[in-house]
Amino acid sequence: MARTPLEIITMLTKTRFVLAVHRLDVSIPFYRDALGMRVDFEVPGWCFLSRDSFALMLGECPDAMAPTDLGDHSYFAYVTVLDASALFQEFREKAVEFIKPLADEPWGMREFGLRTIDGHRIMFGQEIEAGTGAACVRRVGQ
Repeated sequence: MARTPLEIITMLTKTRFVLAVHRLDVSIPFYRDALGMRVDFEVPGWCFLSRDSFALMLGECPDAMAPTDLGDHSYFAYVTVLDASALFQEFREKAVEFIKPLADEPWGMREFGLRTIDGHRIMFGQEIEAGTGAACVRRVGQ
């Protein structure tokens, strides 16, 4: 189905997550060196980073609540990748803190989770055939 002109000009083209961090001088090396992100742009108090289509804006907020105090609300992104196993291995070699080991899930994702140096949590997942995970459940209509 073809898009209307209004749908074309109002199309969402990119997502950039905005995170408050206590110290940019601590956070930037983690995202750059451990997660392999590129520093795209810096201005006082802000750093823009990206890796492929995953983009972040880090804002220095020394008095902000720590993400670890947010419990489950410290999750901020689920990033779909081509090869979760290879990315997991890359991050493991960089001594990243994992909060969920690499696993195939019944919702059709091979996924893992990590905690950033600031306490934010990110999930990474690769699409696989649904129902192939270790904890498979019968899908509705099957």
